[in-house]
Parts: sequence; C-alpha cells; structure tokens
Amino acid sequence: MSQYIRARVPGATYFFTVNLADRRSRALVEDVDVLRAAVAEVRGARPFHIDAMVVLPDHLHAVWTMPEGDSDFSTRWKEIKTAFTKRSGRVGRCSSSKARKGERGVWQRRFWEHLVQDETDYARHVEYCWGNPVKHGYVARAIDWPYSSIHRDIRLGRVSSEWAGTCADGNFGE
Repeated sequence: MSQYIRARVPGATYFFTVNLADRRSRALVEDVDVLRAAVAEVRGARPFHIDAMVVLPDHLHAVWTMPEGDSDFSTRWKEIKTAFTKRSGRVGRCSSSKARKGERGVWQRRFWEHLVQDETDYARHVEYCWGNPVKHGYVARAIDWPYSSIHRDIRLGRVSSEWAGTCADGNFGE
C-alpha cells in the first residue's frame, strides 16, 4: 500500500487557496489593509515572491515563488493568519480544540496548495487568480475588482487591461 506524500520543493512556485472559517464573512475585504500589512510583515521576515494574488470576502488565492533553498510556505501562512487575526481583533466561533490551542476561529486551519508544474500550469493559476472575482459574480470584468494583483500586472505590462476574465465556459481570459 503506497502513501501519498506531498512534495515540498525548495524555490518552487505554488498556488494556494486560503479560507476563512465563516464562509459568509466579508472580513478579508473589510480589513484588506490589515491583511496587506500582515503579508508585508511576514515577507519582510521570510521573503517570498507574490506572482499573483486575489482577495475575496471570505477567501484568497495566491501564486507564490519561494526563495532558493526554501519550501516553508506553511510557516508563512501561519504567521500571516496570526498577524491578521491579532491586528483585526476578529473572533469567530471556536471549537474546544481550537480554543485549547489559543486560536480565535477566524481561519480554516489548513489551506490548499498546488505545486505549479510548468509554464502552462503557471499561466492558468495566475489567470485563475485574476478571474476569480468574475467567477464568483462580484464584478463583470477582472479589472473591476480592486483586491487583485491584475492591477500591478497591467501597470507592469504583463497583461492587457482588456483581459476580460470572463468565465461563462469556465475558462478565464480566453
């Protein structure tokens, strides 16, 4: 019987989905400046590159490239979650298990990560970040969502401001 072992590759690029515990919450956009400060603080102490990121009311998606020789994204996410929770002062429903560990019940404990395989996979996940607000019906065009790295990438000439991010068929930007 074989076991599934998650590979952690130093210096690799990963796609993440990180959720709040209360999926009806709007905490991430209501306190987006607090989230930005938490990310900046952690990046200052433990550098990583944000290739793409989108913040929605109750979850976020990100594509990160880790530094050479480093694959510890878990500590970074823990520190970001902790800093956001402390700075925002938010509290959620807390199970006895979470309470024993000093958690406030704001975030889901875990997150989902995907090791980016190649350039095509990279492009799909970056575009997924850009198009996610359209997918969820928050805006008609990706550029209309204020909490997205698409604005940085347009400014830097990496993508056209006309990139639509429509999702009628599930494919973004095509």
